[in-house]
Amino acid sequence: MALLEIRDLAVRFGGLTAVSDFNLDLAEGDLVGLIGPNGAGKTTVFNLLTGVYRPTAGRMLFNHHPLQGRKPNRITRLGIARTFQNIRLFNNLTVLDNVRVAYHLRARYGVAQAILRTPAFHREEERIHQRSMELLRIFRLEDRAGETAKNLPYGEQRRLEIARALASEPRLLLLDEPAAGMNPQESQELMKLIKDIHREFKLTILLIEHHMDVVMGVCQRILVLDYGETIAEGTPGEIKRNPKVIEAYLGVEV
Repeated sequence: MALLEIRDLAVRFGGLTAVSDFNLDLAEGDLVGLIGPNGAGKTTVFNLLTGVYRPTAGRMLFNHHPLQGRKPNRITRLGIARTFQNIRLFNNLTVLDNVRVAYHLRARYGVAQAILRTPAFHREEERIHQRSMELLRIFRLEDRAGETAKNLPYGEQRRLEIARALASEPRLLLLDEPAAGMNPQESQELMKLIKDIHREFKLTILLIEHHMDVVMGVCQRILVLDYGETIAEGTPGEIKRNPKVIEAYLGVEV
C-alpha cells in the first residue's frame, strides 16, 4: 500500500502549465529520484506536496490523508519534511537551536506548562536537547552546536538543514538538490549520508538532484520531468539508456 499516492496532479499559473498529469506512488522505504532540465517542474511538485502551492487538478494522499487544502505546518505534522534548493536555516540561531526548533513541533507540553515551567516542561526540554545532540552527532555537527548557523561552511549548512528536517520526525523526506554547490568529495559524502539516514531512520525519500552520479548512486527508481510532463520512469540503468531522457538533457534526437 502506498504511503504517498499522487494522481493526475496539475498546476497552472495563468496560461503556463508548470506540472501536468503527474502520477507517483511511494511505498514505505522507497528512495526515488525526480530529475529533469531546469524549469521542468520538479520543485513545483515539492511545493504542491508541502502546501506552498495549491493544485489546479488532481489529488494527493499521504498515509490516507488528503494533502490539498492543508497548510504547510499541518502537512509537516502529518509526517512530511523537506529541504530547499537554496538553504533556508535560521541563520542567527545556533546550530543546536536550529534542530531544537524542529523537535518542538512534537513537544509533549502545553502553553500553560511552558509558562509555569513545570517539571513536565523541564523533562521534555531535556529530552529535546538530548535528541537534538544525537542528531548533531550523526551529522558530525556536535562540535558546532554552539556556533551561529550562518557561520558554518556551505557543506555543513547543507547537513544541518537535513538534520533539522529529520528533527520533525518525518515518514517522508523531500530533498531538493542537496548536492547543489558541493564539490565531488562532498557529493560522495552526501551519497553515503543519504543511504545511511534512509536505512537508519527507515525513511521514504523523494530526491531532486542535478548531480547524476548522486541520483544514479542512491535511487532505486527515477522519474524524469520535462516541461511539466513525465517523460520516463524506471531504474537508474533504464533511465540512462532512455532516448527521451537523452534528448531532454542534450536537446538532440537519438
